[in-house]
Amino acid sequence: MIFLKAAGLGVLLFLSSAAAPLSNEIESRMISNGDHRLAFNIIPGADPVIVLDAGGGNDSSYWTGFALDLAERTGSKVITYDRAGMGASDEVPGPWDLDAATDDLETGLRELGATQDVVLVSHSIAGEIATFLTIQQPSWFKGVVLVDANVPDFYTDDMVAALSAEYTPMIAELEDAPSTPANRQLIAVAQSFEEVSRAFHRAVWPVSVPVVVIGAEETPFGEEGPVADAWRAAHQSFTAGAPNRKYVLAEQSAHETIVIDSPDIIRQAISDIVEGGH
Repeated sequence: MIFLKAAGLGVLLFLSSAAAPLSNEIESRMISNGDHRLAFNIIPGADPVIVLDAGGGNDSSYWTGFALDLAERTGSKVITYDRAGMGASDEVPGPWDLDAATDDLETGLRELGATQDVVLVSHSIAGEIATFLTIQQPSWFKGVVLVDANVPDFYTDDMVAALSAEYTPMIAELEDAPSTPANRQLIAVAQSFEEVSRAFHRAVWPVSVPVVVIGAEETPFGEEGPVADAWRAAHQSFTAGAPNRKYVLAEQSAHETIVIDSPDIIRQAISDIVEGGH
């Protein structure tokens, strides 16, 4: 297992040779968006639809065990997908484009008819996609669960400048390493990090969409230090932005393994959204 922390990019490379493919019983569909195709996986079930979006460097297999268990417990339709360049989805060359990534998920959900009372569960960098998509389509969502995810409050000008400087040698290392889809995604995110982060910082979450924010005890930047403190403070600040937002600390969990460490907390957050108890 290899961990490469670059989480201010909203990315954490989390690779494991033990990552299991989704069950053969799950329907897999390739959905076209422009000149590329995206792989979506659907576990049949009832409404509300629950959509799981993995963090940077991960594909839909990040959610495999959790998704199957969630579908069995809730009876809901559960959707996972591979972002462009990951898993079975086509690669899109060039710097990472948040608008394009948002459009990919929007296109997939529209094609699958998942445009009403959706519960979106977003980990790490997927918090940026969740933000842009809820701004564009607030009526689609019953609510969102942000799983130690990126929030706009964190990406101040000072933080973006500091992290950008920190990532320069890290990306040089990646460019010298053997090329893999996850490495290429991380490099692509780095190439547009400053521009995307500043645009994300200006984003305003729609007040009509409830949110449960789950924070890992070990942030992407570790448990202690000024950047870890800023990450936690950003989650608290974002949560305080509206009365329909709730913060939950997932104790004894780490950013990259939170779905393994704290599945009960994520399931409860989903339940809170569904039942309106957020």
